[in-house]
Amino acid sequence: MTANARLAVVAVGGNALIRDEQHRSIADQYDTARETVRYVVDMLEAGWRVVFTHGSGPQMGFILRRSELALHEVIPVPMDYAGADLQGALGYMFVRALRNEFRRRGLKREAAAVVTQVRVDLDDPGFRDPTKPIGSPMDEATARKRATDLGWQVKEDPGRGWRRVVPSPKPREIVDLEVIRHLVGEGYVVVACGGGGIPVIRDAQGDLQGVEAVIDKDTASSLLARALGADRLVVATGVERVALDYGKPTQRWLDRLTLAEAKQLYDAEQFDKGSMGPKIAAVIEFLEGGGAEGIITDPRHLAPALAGKAGTRIVPG
Repeated sequence: MTANARLAVVAVGGNALIRDEQHRSIADQYDTARETVRYVVDMLEAGWRVVFTHGSGPQMGFILRRSELALHEVIPVPMDYAGADLQGALGYMFVRALRNEFRRRGLKREAAAVVTQVRVDLDDPGFRDPTKPIGSPMDEATARKRATDLGWQVKEDPGRGWRRVVPSPKPREIVDLEVIRHLVGEGYVVVACGGGGIPVIRDAQGDLQGVEAVIDKDTASSLLARALGADRLVVATGVERVALDYGKPTQRWLDRLTLAEAKQLYDAEQFDKGSMGPKIAAVIEFLEGGGAEGIITDPRHLAPALAGKAGTRIVPG
């Protein structure tokens, strides 16, 4: 593959690794990763260079739950370290699946996972009003005790109990960008920005410091795509196309949107803020930053969507 082949950043959610409540084990997640990877390798064979990002929401919940259960034995895991743990583990999962698929197809390719730090600003509004629930639900008494003992911020999650909440600041810089760029230029399939990246700030001396926060995976993927000058941002989700009036009798699927149309529909709150909304917002930012096209589809349709035969395409105009 030539160094000037088209580049796509493909963002896959952490929920995509868990098919249902009966398939949550590591082995089950690897089987799902292996299936997703097959579709990514289809893109390689179609002539694309690929940077692969992934979410880790459910997996972060698992690791923090284990930490909670062990509080009487060991100190809790800081969130930046938990994110690094997951980037390593899920990066290993995807790289192993990629190498096995390369071998099956007789492709002389390599993959690498980059444990990626993403800089955020400490004056981001998200730090003043943490809203992102993480970890397991608790009763109010337990939540308030942990807030006192551990310095957590807690809020009631209606219908579920009390949850720890953390900031979700906007990503500003991919700290490891040049490493990722170099590997892409050398022909590697790169797994990067796992879980939205490890949130870090720069202190008064310019040193990097981890912070207790989570970064939206799609927003970080959009920033990475813009920084790399990618041709396409592809957001892989659970549906083959975007829908208007999703789940209603008036639901209708969309094949193509212009940037202006996407912004109008987003502002009209046509897309759920907990699911499709962040994906549309990420594509809008990518196109406003000079991207050629954003695509939203499911993993199975990655290659057909890039060929214009599936998914929802969002274009500048």
